[in-house]
Amino acid sequence: MNTVATGNLENAKSLEFPIPSGVFAEKVVSVEHYTDRLFSFRITRPQSFRFRSGEFVMIGLPNAEKPVYRAYSIASPAWDDEIEFYSIKVPDGPLTQHLQKIQPGDTILMRQKPTGTLIVDALTPAKRVYMFATGTGLAPFASLIRDPETYEKFDEIILTNTCRDVADLQYGDNLVRDIVNDPLIGELTEGRLRYVTATTREDFPVMGRVTTRIEDGSLFAALGVEPLNRENDRAMICGSMDMLKDVKALVEKAGLEEGSVSTPGDFVVERAFVG
Repeated sequence: MNTVATGNLENAKSLEFPIPSGVFAEKVVSVEHYTDRLFSFRITRPQSFRFRSGEFVMIGLPNAEKPVYRAYSIASPAWDDEIEFYSIKVPDGPLTQHLQKIQPGDTILMRQKPTGTLIVDALTPAKRVYMFATGTGLAPFASLIRDPETYEKFDEIILTNTCRDVADLQYGDNLVRDIVNDPLIGELTEGRLRYVTATTREDFPVMGRVTTRIEDGSLFAALGVEPLNRENDRAMICGSMDMLKDVKALVEKAGLEEGSVSTPGDFVVERAFVG
């Protein structure tokens, strides 16, 4: 069985542990820290690894004989040569307390089978799709809005990014800015990708939970579109457990029916989250 050194990981520089079967051992390519709570990183992509934009995979670190794995949505699109992740920093999180200290050259363990419900094939066709995100729930949508297949299925993509503080919006702001200028899909997004940001704590032009803005209609008024309806709209939801429950209730109230990979519908919810 192959072994992998733990590279720059704190307190484990000289240790080596076996690579479990069914697991890729990939190198960290780059790391970017946005706040004391949020960071992103990119790793090498195994040549044989295939996934659908919006799916998640289990990742861990080679810092124990039995590594801790957590579900992470893949933030890069299916065509990317590297794999990108967007993560919170949990001081005492079994994985993230160590993961936040990674550096280029370190090793990330990634299980070989991706899965998840936030894929366009789990939705029936419609005029527009709403991607409701809070915090690092933005990650699967970072993948989807960079995939040409999303623009083949929907005329309009509305991405809502709701965070506590203005600084928490930086990853999404950078993402959308870069997409517009991307030579591969920049033209596809023109007039079709709409990005709606809001905060819940720090002063910002748009404030309030996305559920409040759905209920009072201010979200739709600002966009100049009619409220959610089954004929024209589809929805994808990713965020905290409370947010998932509340937004799901609102889209169901609007008449949308939940779908899945096996039975496509009007909306899908991702319940995997990181600790």
